[in-house]
Amino acid sequence: MSNLVVIIPANPPERLDKALALAVPEDAALSRSRLSRMIADGDVHGPDGVVRDGKAKVSEGQEYRITLSAPESVETLPEAIPLTIVHEDDDLIVIDKAAGMVVHPAPGSPTGTLVNALLAHCGDTLSGIGGEKRPGIVHRIDKDTSGLLVVAKSDRAHHGLAAQFEAHTAQRRYLALAHGVIDPADPRLRGTPGISFENGLVMKITSRLSRHPTDRQRQAVYFDKGRHAVTRAKLLERFGTPPSAMLVECRLETGRTHQIRVHMTHAGLGLIGDPVYGGARKASAKALGAAAELVQAFSRQALHAAHLGFDHPVTGQAMSFDSPLPDDMQQVLDALRATAS
Repeated sequence: MSNLVVIIPANPPERLDKALALAVPEDAALSRSRLSRMIADGDVHGPDGVVRDGKAKVSEGQEYRITLSAPESVETLPEAIPLTIVHEDDDLIVIDKAAGMVVHPAPGSPTGTLVNALLAHCGDTLSGIGGEKRPGIVHRIDKDTSGLLVVAKSDRAHHGLAAQFEAHTAQRRYLALAHGVIDPADPRLRGTPGISFENGLVMKITSRLSRHPTDRQRQAVYFDKGRHAVTRAKLLERFGTPPSAMLVECRLETGRTHQIRVHMTHAGLGLIGDPVYGGARKASAKALGAAAELVQAFSRQALHAAHLGFDHPVTGQAMSFDSPLPDDMQQVLDALRATAS
């Protein structure tokens, strides 16, 4: 057993469960639903003793003590899960990850992850940096985003790759299907904070990203706190009559959690199928014609890590990899293209 002491911050939500969800450290991995259960179980102590009502009112500066059970030790085991391997050598491996696969074990997904599959494929050759649950992991992509990522097999490769990602010299380009159209002449876009245009065509979104004020599972755009984030988005094709959906290329200058999804929604151009950040502005069925049914039924964010480039951390050789759109995104793209023919 251990205790986590939490101080209620300024301007908190009125309810205890919401206030604690906002105030607990991110690495504590305590969701609002779990905190609600802990409150009901008597694991939360406030100024007047045990609190069992998640709706109890709170005030700035109040101290709460959360009793945490000792976590069960869970060994990350190899699992014979098929992988699409694009490149492999003694120091690194490049994977084309399928949508639906979590990169590393975490609460709620202890098995069936990329790490489990890599342990079976690579044995004990993965870099030990990152610990048991994240061996070799240099960067990651969301569970329901498909595409390319590189994993280190040696510690020297891990250090070298991590340095390139930190310095933003690794090249990452994503393809996305989104609602709306990037138009440099659109006054709404030009009036949205953090948005500018480069060369008249590329939309640049600059902001800070931090946890959403009421939903710990989401990120939100800020300009006064959080981590610096820059996304560039270039229109490749537009679809619908009038144009109301697009194929867009997104380039990451930084790599924050959910960055493309959050930034595109901030621009009013949410990704097709995104269940979390999709946004209110969506293409109408009338504008998309026969493609509307496929677009509306798409059940994951239409985002694919299509290009990955870096210098080999040991040999110095320039490495470049490309991945075609997965079948589900290609099917939607074909349908959208048919609306213009």
